[in-house]
Amino acid sequence: MSPNPMAGPGGMGGGGMGAGGMGGWSMLRSMRHGDDVRGHRVSRGTARRITAFARPYRRDIAVFLVTVVVAAVIGVATPVLAGDVINAITRGGPEAGTIVVRLALFIAGLAIADALLSLAQRWYSARIGEGIILNLRTRVYDHVQRMPLQFFTRTQTGALVSRLNNDVLGAQRAFTSTLSGVVSNVIQLVLTAAVMFTLSWQITALSLILLPIFIVPARRVGRRLAEITREAYNLDARMNATMTERFGVAGALLIKLFAQPEVEARRFAERAERVRDIGIQSAMYSRVFFVAMLLVASLAQALTYGLGGWLAVTGAVSAGTVVTLALLLTRLYGPLTALSNVRVDVMSALVSFDRVFEVLDLNPSIAEKPDAVAIPAGSGRLEFRDVHFRYPSAAEVSLASLEDVAALDRTVAEPVLRGVSFTVEPGQMVALVGPSGAGKSTTAMLASRVYDATSGEVRVGGVDVRDATMASLRDTIGVVTQDSHLLHETIAENLRYAKPDATDEELWAALRGAQVADLVRSLPDGLDTMVGERGYRFSGGEKQRIAIARLLLKAPSIVILDEATAHLDSESEAAVQRALSVALTGRTALVIAHRLSTVRDADQILVVDGGRIVERGRHEELVAAGGLYAELYRTQFAVADSPAPYVDEVGPEPVVTIPPHGYDD
Repeated sequence: MSPNPMAGPGGMGGGGMGAGGMGGWSMLRSMRHGDDVRGHRVSRGTARRITAFARPYRRDIAVFLVTVVVAAVIGVATPVLAGDVINAITRGGPEAGTIVVRLALFIAGLAIADALLSLAQRWYSARIGEGIILNLRTRVYDHVQRMPLQFFTRTQTGALVSRLNNDVLGAQRAFTSTLSGVVSNVIQLVLTAAVMFTLSWQITALSLILLPIFIVPARRVGRRLAEITREAYNLDARMNATMTERFGVAGALLIKLFAQPEVEARRFAERAERVRDIGIQSAMYSRVFFVAMLLVASLAQALTYGLGGWLAVTGAVSAGTVVTLALLLTRLYGPLTALSNVRVDVMSALVSFDRVFEVLDLNPSIAEKPDAVAIPAGSGRLEFRDVHFRYPSAAEVSLASLEDVAALDRTVAEPVLRGVSFTVEPGQMVALVGPSGAGKSTTAMLASRVYDATSGEVRVGGVDVRDATMASLRDTIGVVTQDSHLLHETIAENLRYAKPDATDEELWAALRGAQVADLVRSLPDGLDTMVGERGYRFSGGEKQRIAIARLLLKAPSIVILDEATAHLDSESEAAVQRALSVALTGRTALVIAHRLSTVRDADQILVVDGGRIVERGRHEELVAAGGLYAELYRTQFAVADSPAPYVDEVGPEPVVTIPPHGYDD
């Protein structure tokens, strides 16, 4: 029987070569993955954790295994009954016709039972497998969402997605094809061998002589198949990475700006041609493998008919026995070849589970305490008390397999913040300024608990953020970054990300406050307009105002602006500044600033350098002091506010504005 639960044992009973083919496919698949799992060491406790995932389905698994066992018994019984039919015919007599009809009806009944068992197996297999996939995927997805930001900056997105797809599916096979295959093949092999040796040990022994002739060359073919399959997987991964990067808006724009579509097409064609060549090689190796297996099985049958026929002529065995042995032989080769690689099948499933558990075992580092308390509603006080912070090392937040490196970097990073202390009172605006890399954005991330302080306290509304519920912290603090992300969904769905139950009236009120309602009304689909990948259908200023509308809908009491106008032209910045003036009204604000206008309006300016606050005060005071702020004022702020056009260090952002009458202009 094939280990595939979709094909019951009855599905191979009639055809002489069917079972061998299915067993061969299982063996071929095992050999393809054999090298991948031999070197992988499964961690301790994996089997126990697998059992925990299977526990909710233990009754379904028990029923499933019963159907597999009964189907295996039917698979062996059918050839025996076929031999009885032949014996009844050869014996003749007045009762022969009745016996043959009864046996035929019995065989038909077994076929019907086998078909029903096959459907039951498939139902239970799907129920168990899909249920386990659901549990694993949701667990991994939820866990990954709780990982620190640095995890995502280090991890290859494709490798992480693979854990949610390929490895979860591999784990599913442990409870469907692998489990059913092992049980069914063992039972079928034992029953078949026992019946065959009972009928004629000479014919059985002769039939098995050819098995090594098939298995030894097949393993060599399997190793070559594994090599070209791995190369094909690598090439496919590279092509997928190329397409993902080039088909994104930024990649497509780069290709067009540098006029490289022919070069890109040629590079892609070279890889695609190699994939084609590998596909041809793989197809031929697979065909040679199956032809060889069919040939060996046919030769074994020929030997059975030859020796069995000679024994039947001499009267040593009956003709029905020869037919039974020939039919049983087809059910012997399949399980033997499949079980010869059962260790690889089991290890493949265990490796898939182990790779999923690797992700689940990563420490999220940002977690809500069981006794967390809610920040009082409307709290607007933000306080840093002697805060120190260093970014975690790669070994603390990531996996080597997700970064595609041999070993993770365990170097302890230098502190980014060194004893930062300040207080933002309710309704105040405090600006953070300083040179690049001083720790300004890190300070903002600690306030919103994207990271936790290494030591010291960050308090919101008098509550240490590590003791606060995540929901109350998210409700209290709103953040607008310099590159606000919009999901590839409608404007309404992007806004409701902040408040899922918001009405259309509330959405329009937020858009009006963000100075972008007129633009949205001018669009053909209004709130149902798709924003495009990362919001690229809108200009930078329009994206920022939609993000500000999302912030207004959330209505936090504390707003953090992380250089929200850094990459905008003068006109877009003016529109965003008007929107921000509405967003900041009556709210506490912590602003990372690069424009003089923002700094001048601040109630207090904190000058950060080397992870420390080196100066604090109002604009006029700090300019007069002649320190670092005065230098920044003369270089960064004054230049940024000069009449000359603003050009960012990395170049101006392409502006893609939606025309008022659609997308075709």
